[in-house]
Amino acid sequence: MDYSTGVDRNDNDAGGDVEQRGAPRFTSLIRSAKLVCGQGEFVCVIRDVSATGVSVRTFHPLPTDTAVALELQNGETYELELVRGEGHEASYRFARPIEVERLIHENWKFPKRALRLNIMLPLTVSTLSGKARAFTLNISQQGARIECDDVFAIDQRVTISCEHLPDIRCKVRWRKDANYGLVFEDTFALREFAMMAAKVQCPFLLQGQM
Repeated sequence: MDYSTGVDRNDNDAGGDVEQRGAPRFTSLIRSAKLVCGQGEFVCVIRDVSATGVSVRTFHPLPTDTAVALELQNGETYELELVRGEGHEASYRFARPIEVERLIHENWKFPKRALRLNIMLPLTVSTLSGKARAFTLNISQQGARIECDDVFAIDQRVTISCEHLPDIRCKVRWRKDANYGLVFEDTFALREFAMMAAKVQCPFLLQGQM
């Protein structure tokens, strides 16, 4: 893929060899990431990448915001410029050339963690002793970070509910002040997670999809 034009090129094409050697493709790269823009944070899958651009696939129509960034699971962010987008697939050009090996291997300053979306949702937290109000600070396929003024014990089982989510049974993994880390007993499939994120942030993207 020539990300400056959105045209597929064969490495053996005359005149294309130098360009392709300068920006090699990694077509086997399949990795979840997120597209971040003014409309929200949306799950995507990186399909291939070069020093100049990247192609991704989403689980729903692409966000329409023109200012978009690609954020990896380790938090590294790359500004993007749309080259071609159709349906659930898009090719983007990086705002400036990148180190492909750095993106592929994702350097981690902290322990590796699942893809998180910074979505704030009002919640009800239910326990055997009652209910409390809370809200999410971020959410992943496997768990969430919430803020709540009520006190819960480590390993306590709770259920969170929200207008936009099914009831989710969780266990409290950690706490710090009013912040809690919850682990879901039933995790989201990647597509479910992606569709949920689009529904709560930018529902018009899902018109005719649900």
